[in-house]
Amino acid sequence: MNINIALYLAAYLIAGIPFGYILAKQFAGVDIKNEGSGNIGATNVLRVVKEKDPKLAKKLGAATLFLDAIKGIVVILIAKMLGAPESVQWTIAVLAVIGHCFSAFLFFEGGKGVATGFGVLLIMMPIPAIIAITVWLGASKGLKISSLSSLIGLLAFIIASYVLYPVVPAIGSHAPIWIIASIIFYKHIPNIVRLFKKEEIKV
Repeated sequence: MNINIALYLAAYLIAGIPFGYILAKQFAGVDIKNEGSGNIGATNVLRVVKEKDPKLAKKLGAATLFLDAIKGIVVILIAKMLGAPESVQWTIAVLAVIGHCFSAFLFFEGGKGVATGFGVLLIMMPIPAIIAITVWLGASKGLKISSLSSLIGLLAFIIASYVLYPVVPAIGSHAPIWIIASIIFYKHIPNIVRLFKKEEIKV
């Protein structure tokens, strides 16, 4: 098998591992797909498990956030070690977000892609990603609305990427960034609808 194809498959499948679902089921006995928002990400894990055990909720939420972020990073780092070109690394980044959001292990359902997206972008464009994560953390603290904070952080990344990299090195296009952003935005449409209706729950 071609090494690039192997990396692409690995990125999609590893990123598709639903850590939030597994951790909540294993340690809290909760099926988060049927609780709260039904999402498998850290926010829903935190929100749902908090009703049973606030301390455990924080641990599982943090573990989900970390694992969802790192699962895309791992394959990109392997690709870098193998000397894969940046175009291949960007494709891995996109496939990791697709894998998380449309997991083969959950009948092509999944999370919203924020942690995985910021994880891969932190490797591909560290400074814009750090700016975005800082904005996201600030917005989260002030607004206490996870979805809105994530979208604000995503917008900050897009702006920073254009300011710092008018032409993306090696690929000359912001297309992978827009694909990742579009997927994250698409997965947040129900949240956006709730925001307009003023029904979105604070964390």
